[in-house]
Amino acid sequence: MELANAARAFSALSNEGRLAIFRLIVRAGPRGLPSGEVARRAGKVPNSASSSLRILAEAGLIVARRQGRSVIYAAVEGNLPKLLEALTVRAEGEAAHAEARPGPRG
Repeated sequence: MELANAARAFSALSNEGRLAIFRLIVRAGPRGLPSGEVARRAGKVPNSASSSLRILAEAGLIVARRQGRSVIYAAVEGNLPKLLEALTVRAEGEAAHAEARPGPRG
């Protein structure tokens, strides 16, 4: 995952309410959850939940699909492992880079 995409995803998840909504959607699996059900389970008013869902979708973490009159939200498959990989690969790369740098001279 590109670093910019990972940063956008982590930024979207940095809010407690959005993180809670994302966890609900991940637990729902590929079937997803209707937006009204997301709001109800998260204890949010629909407008607040819609705003959080939009931010999560813009970050590439969830997708929306229309099913009749409902909008169903589901997690983007395979994105969570990529997000974690971006975090660990970058950290390992920085550690290796830090080891290769000469230390202060004394």
